[in-house]
Amino acid sequence: MLTGLNHLTLAVRNIERSVDFYRQLLGFRLLASWDAGAYLSLGDLWLCLSLDPLRPEGPTPEYTHYAFSITQDNLDTLRRHLRDHGVTEWRQNRSEGDSVYFLDPDGHKFEAHVGDVRSRLAQCRIQPYSGMRFFE
Repeated sequence: MLTGLNHLTLAVRNIERSVDFYRQLLGFRLLASWDAGAYLSLGDLWLCLSLDPLRPEGPTPEYTHYAFSITQDNLDTLRRHLRDHGVTEWRQNRSEGDSVYFLDPDGHKFEAHVGDVRSRLAQCRIQPYSGMRFFE
């Protein structure tokens, strides 16, 4: 059956602009590119950018987003780096673990998060969400 997340594909309006964003601002490594796409990597993450001129501009109104792991020591550096490059922050952190929430050039929502599911669940055991149940 399933063993994990294989890759993430994002529809983008401009391949070159998106490749520059992921490489220059976030430190992804470019593996391959072609007229309508690119493959990049960050650690074990395989990211595919796929040209889609029908991709609406700007972020969607719902909460769906993708979170990267980061250490506390590096979070403020990333936050300043993103702000220095005019990257839009779309949300302020309201949960366990420090975070910065930001948009890519096509409005995809991202988060750089300090912590993991274990630290989140530990905090939730202290202050559970409404109706929360644990299954461990």
